Amino acid sequence: MHWTYLLIAAALEIVWATGLKYTAGFTRLWPSVGVGLAMAGSMFLLALAARGLPIGTAYAVWTGIGAAGTAIAGIVLFHESAAALRLVCIALIVTGVIGLRLLAR
Repeated sequence: MHWTYLLIAAALEIVWATGLKYTAGFTRLWPSVGVGLAMAGSMFLLALAARGLPIGTAYAVWTGIGAAGTAIAGIVLFHESAAALRLVCIALIVTGVIGLRLLAR
């Protein structure tokens, strides 16, 4: 169950990080509320996941999935660069997350 909490927390991190673009510097109410709720939910679920997982692994997986997912969301939603080297770097992050998952106790 701890891994499930962590994956949902990471998905919410992607939501809030991507949502920051829609808040216009927290000047738009509803996108800002959504970002705040996603942040709170993400942190809460990370804390639940950390009850049963090593904190270093949980945090690294959470940030890794969040970073890679947000970068991909930026490419898809905001037409950010999809240069080959950037995609390789995202793949390296994903590889690290998979490695941490495989080595977790």
